[in-house]
Amino acid sequence: MQAAIGTNDLTPRQRLTAIFGGSVGNLVEWYDWYVYSAFALYFAPAFFPDGDLTAQLLNSAAIFAVGFLMRPVGGWLMGRYADRHGRKSGLTFSVLLMCAGSLMIALTPGYETIGVAAPILLLIARLLQGLSVGGEYGASATYLSEMASRRHRGFWSSFQYVTLVLGQLSALLVLMVLQNTLTTQQLHDWGWRIPFAIGAALAVVALLLRRRLAETTAFQNINTDDKQKTGLRELLRHPREVATVIGLTAGGTLAFYTYTTYMQKYLVNTAGFSKADATFVNAVTLFGFMLVQPLVGAISDRVGRRPVLVAFGVLGTLCTVPLLTNLSQVSSVGSAIALIGIALLIVSGYTAINAVVNAELFPARIRTLGVALPYAFTVSIFGGTAEYLALWFKSIGHESWFYWYVSAMIAVSLIVYASMRDSRDHSRIETD
Repeated sequence: MQAAIGTNDLTPRQRLTAIFGGSVGNLVEWYDWYVYSAFALYFAPAFFPDGDLTAQLLNSAAIFAVGFLMRPVGGWLMGRYADRHGRKSGLTFSVLLMCAGSLMIALTPGYETIGVAAPILLLIARLLQGLSVGGEYGASATYLSEMASRRHRGFWSSFQYVTLVLGQLSALLVLMVLQNTLTTQQLHDWGWRIPFAIGAALAVVALLLRRRLAETTAFQNINTDDKQKTGLRELLRHPREVATVIGLTAGGTLAFYTYTTYMQKYLVNTAGFSKADATFVNAVTLFGFMLVQPLVGAISDRVGRRPVLVAFGVLGTLCTVPLLTNLSQVSSVGSAIALIGIALLIVSGYTAINAVVNAELFPARIRTLGVALPYAFTVSIFGGTAEYLALWFKSIGHESWFYWYVSAMIAVSLIVYASMRDSRDHSRIETD
């Protein structure tokens, strides 16, 4: 077993190495997760051959949503595992499951070859990936927060979303390369399998890197008896903290998935963009979004977590409907980039610091489970259904109802932000 690294004694190089080691696997996991959404426009007809584009996307979005149902299970299983056996062990196990899911999708024949077994196997693969991602968030959020110094914890923890977005950007980059090297027919026939094969290979690389991670001091300082107190019963002794995670996540995760994973389809299916232009817009806006995360995290280190969350809540509540309404009518790439860029800048008030806020709420013995389970439960309900609900509202002729739904959920989270204690000033990372 590798020795723990004390967070206050780390040199800048050692801290950067630890953060990179904890983040790089997160990048690969989220690349694999988002490849599904990025390539759904191409593989949906292979698994669901009947119906128009909206119907096919609804089917693929339904499986995307079902994959989220496994995230609470993954949060519970691997959150408990990481609290009992170490953050490093939890991170390593999660990337193994993601590798298996990606490889399965890459090799599954289409509907025309094996019939209904094709979407069933696709569903199983997404369940495996959902299990993996459910455990990944809690383990990586806890690891990064425990490795960061108190003074710069918001800044360093924001790299979870930097790598998350970088994983999504990597998926889009692969898509753009394939769009420019293969014909549309080749992408529909077999080209969509390439990114899933890449993801499986990258997961092996991430596994090797994570095996070399050092364990955190916070975990090493938990006594043996407390390591056995990691179950759901122990977590429920902290109902206020659990409720806070659920409340602050609901609106934020819905907004995040609306402006990231769903936006590519929205530009194609509603605004009338070509697939290539929609991919380009998504890539540019995500790149800017990624760069903003450390800045917002650093701001939270200075002014506190609560003011940053409140800013997101207020702006998100007021601006969601006009932003999405204008996006539905936009015709130029530049205008789309500007509008989505504004939306993602607002959402950064949530994404940059949600991991550190959640980690600061719980004692070390149940920190990973406390971060992972209520977060995964909330994301599965609100984030996992975002695409499906948006497409469903469109299919019944009331697409604008989805805009109001997103705005309302952000308003609900704003109530939580306004009433919660500032986790920066009441952090349990040093005290427990």
